[in-house]
Amino acid sequence: MPSYAKKIFFGTAGIPRSTKESSTEAGIDRINELGLDSLEIEFVRGVKMSADTAFAVKKRAKEKNIRLSVHAPYFINLNSQEEGKRLASQERILRSARIGHLCGAESVIFHPGFYGRNPEEAYLKIKKSLQEIRSILKSENNPIILRPETMGKKTQFGSLTEIINLCLEIENVQPCIDFSHLHARDGRWNSYEEFYKIIRKIERSLGKDAIKNVHIHISGIDYTEKGEKVHLNLKESDFRYDEWIQVLKDCSVEGIVICESPNLELDALMLKRLYYEGEK
Repeated sequence: MPSYAKKIFFGTAGIPRSTKESSTEAGIDRINELGLDSLEIEFVRGVKMSADTAFAVKKRAKEKNIRLSVHAPYFINLNSQEEGKRLASQERILRSARIGHLCGAESVIFHPGFYGRNPEEAYLKIKKSLQEIRSILKSENNPIILRPETMGKKTQFGSLTEIINLCLEIENVQPCIDFSHLHARDGRWNSYEEFYKIIRKIERSLGKDAIKNVHIHISGIDYTEKGEKVHLNLKESDFRYDEWIQVLKDCSVEGIVICESPNLELDALMLKRLYYEGEK
């Protein structure tokens, strides 16, 4: 085992491609075998895990010392004009948070929604929905962190400023910083100086604790003037991951990095090697 003090825990979005069995427990075992440190459990098609399975997952992750998070279903729009769809979106996040907590997950990640007709109204409506979710989880003594994700399409709610403002206004809400989405959204945020500005903005706005317990998504990405198009492997994209890694080091960032590249564990392992290169 390496002797460095671990600051960043690298892992994959879903079980690694090389996992022989299609189960979360097998995915945890494979993460451990590969020398990775974390796993984001993907509930993106729906939360279908039972409580019994969740308890087994928690036990396995504890045995293997793997940090867990969960990603709520993709079909969420807290700004839906249809009240039924908005409430169903809330319930998907709540279900993810409840099962995630049973798994021992630290955070639940989700896409907040779409702008619709008015970005300012969207913010207020999404904030109200998250306050309601937070209130319910608090009443259930569920401490899981809600992490709205920065999004890659210009029609999607989720600029860095919007996500930070939600975190400022709602208890136990922290950002999921998808650097690839931020790059695709505006066609910039892809240099050492720009990565540094993102980290420092989060620190100034939310305090030093926010960069000592980050949750980051990363991958290569293809994009158009409208924003995100498709995820790519890092070496097949224009994303300057070497400069991004250096910023994490220079800013003493700590927390979880989840790789969403199509090759999952290959890019996650490459990033971990780059980050800890030269340390003993």
